[in-house]
Amino acid sequence: MEKIRVGIIGAGWIAHKMAQALAPLTNAEVIAIASRSKEKADEFADEYGIEKRFGSYEELVDDKDVDLVYIATPHSHHYPHAKLALEHNKPVLVEKAFTANAREAKELIEMAHAKGVFITEAIWTRYMPLSHKVKELMESGIIGEPRILTATLCYMMENKERIVRPELCGGALLDLGVYVLNFARMYFGTDIVRTVTNVHLGPTGMDLMESISLSFADGKMANLQSGALTLNDRQGIVSGTDGYIRVDNVNCPELIEVYRNYELVERIERPAEMVNGYEYQVLECKRCLEEGLLESPMMPHAETISIMEQMDSLREEWGVHYPMD
Repeated sequence: MEKIRVGIIGAGWIAHKMAQALAPLTNAEVIAIASRSKEKADEFADEYGIEKRFGSYEELVDDKDVDLVYIATPHSHHYPHAKLALEHNKPVLVEKAFTANAREAKELIEMAHAKGVFITEAIWTRYMPLSHKVKELMESGIIGEPRILTATLCYMMENKERIVRPELCGGALLDLGVYVLNFARMYFGTDIVRTVTNVHLGPTGMDLMESISLSFADGKMANLQSGALTLNDRQGIVSGTDGYIRVDNVNCPELIEVYRNYELVERIERPAEMVNGYEYQVLECKRCLEEGLLESPMMPHAETISIMEQMDSLREEWGVHYPMD
């Protein structure tokens, strides 16, 4: 596959990020955009020089030239739109959070397996070079034995529709908390034996701020915060017996600093060729399709389902419910 040809479903903010990421690449290209409004699709296509523009999602998944469908609609619509693509035997890259709940995630993945079609979750941090570098540093022993991890991700988003409306799978968890959960699981694993949380609910019943403390079977701990009511430093820190690793921006790592005995010993910046980070997940999809894989080892299906189950449990504890639950 010389070039992977991407069709985007949804023409909102995150679709623009993907179009910007692929624009300068020679081995990936957005060739189609679909929106519920043909006018919006035309406007998007004109901005990025995209040849094919559709006023329905069915037209896009019917297009024989599309190699990969990227789902860029709200969380609440990931399931039906990804299912539509699978029904047309189109490989799918589904924006995080993968679905509204674990039931929907399992159904999509079971359908993909039955049809022999590739599907993966677009949790972009899983595919970024700096994310993999953190793991390499931990395993090198440079900070000794890692024992505690902290991660925080907050933005001012309290009035955004996708945050406050239950029918759009609102709340901070699926939008922001999913990143800090992934950060913890990427570096400390999945053998979680205890979870303690606190939450602040907004007027519509959606979670607007939360803290989550995880205890792992091997004694490690992770303390996580996410929220839609403040700005914050978006840092992740992995602390060990001899030092710590600081990650600047846990959802899009820009810089890694390594400290031993509180002295800076290594500083690693994001790759100079990186566009905005969204490109890495598409390039991984290209590699997987070339190799005939049905899932990416960077974000296995079992991990996607497990995280959806984890978030289901958190929402149940907090009393946060969506219509599709």
